[in-house]
Amino acid sequence: MSLIFPVTFAPPPQVLFFAQVFTPPSYFEIVVLSLLGLGAVGWLIAAVLGFTRARAFGASARWFALSASCLFIYHLQFLVLAIVAYNNPDFALSFGAFFNLFVLIAALCAILGFKHLSDPR
Repeated sequence: MSLIFPVTFAPPPQVLFFAQVFTPPSYFEIVVLSLLGLGAVGWLIAAVLGFTRARAFGASARWFALSASCLFIYHLQFLVLAIVAYNNPDFALSFGAFFNLFVLIAALCAILGFKHLSDPR
């Protein structure tokens, strides 16, 4: 069996010796913190509005509100990750490995919301 592209599992040794220093732009921190903060506020508002309207609109609204809650927790998780990384950088990698977990749970909740949205009563 022949492959079109050769399969390699490690970069060539000469690539490992080139280290580049990245200097972030001056506005990087303020943009990242602003977007994370505004995102968390937006998802919190969406979750509160969703749960308050869930009784009137049924199960689909409840699933969408739960999805918004998961994305709110996702934004808070970055704050916790920053605090953990500051105190214990080694533990931050094991904690940070699961940073996308709440996005996955939110996607599943949204799928269930759409499923219940399309079910006729």
